[in-house]
Order: sequence, then C-alpha cells, then structure tokens
Amino acid sequence: MLESMSYLINDRRKRSRRTVVLGASANPSRYSYSAVNRLRQNGYDAIPVGLRSGEINGTEILVGRPPLSNIDTVSLYIGAGRQPALYDYIFDLNPRRLIFNPGTENIELEQLAKKRGIETTNACSLVLLSTGQY
Repeated sequence: MLESMSYLINDRRKRSRRTVVLGASANPSRYSYSAVNRLRQNGYDAIPVGLRSGEINGTEILVGRPPLSNIDTVSLYIGAGRQPALYDYIFDLNPRRLIFNPGTENIELEQLAKKRGIETTNACSLVLLSTGQY
C-alpha cells in the first residue's frame, strides 16, 4: 500500500512538472520527437512547440509563441542561432529550469536565464529521463 501511495504522489508531481519541448518536430527521427514521447511515457506533461505544424503521436505541435502557464522546464531543441528571437518567449514562460540539449548550448541565453533565477543545465533530456535524473 505504501508503495502505491508513493507512486501516486510521484505521478502527480511529474504531471505538475510541465515541460515545453521547444523545437519539437513531427519527424520521428528527430530527438525532439523522441523527447516528447519519452516524457509522456514517464508521466510528464510534455507540450511540443515547434517551428512547423504537425503532430507527435496524436498531439498537435503548437506553432509560434503560444501562451502557456505553469511551465516547470523548457527543453531546447533549437540551435543557438535561432534562439535570440525566442528569448522573450522563453522568459515569459517563467520556467524553473532550462535544459540545453546537445547542439543548443548558448552562453548568452544561459547567463540571461541565471540572472532571472532560472536553473540551467547542459544535458540531454533523453539521458536524464533514462537515468532517473529528470
């Protein structure tokens, strides 16, 4: 019984930790596609936001800068060159954490985020999930 209670509490905590996958793609060979699926499989509320419309396993990819609230994490899948146009959007989401997946590292954005009290991590969301560190 104690085990099942622990599972329920942990599951609620994961659902409350909403993650925006910024740079989501409908292409199954892209890491952002896998990230959305793996986050969901692990009980997280993953919200795909991309540059192009499409869907990931029946979930619509939101395009542009959709207004979202209660965001815990933004997991970046957009290269540093395209990120400056999204700085205001990322900060408007008011995330607790920003994950720079491989190939998205950006010292400028990292410093701006830290000044706003946002935790930053240079890591792979898929690895964090697979090792239980997400």
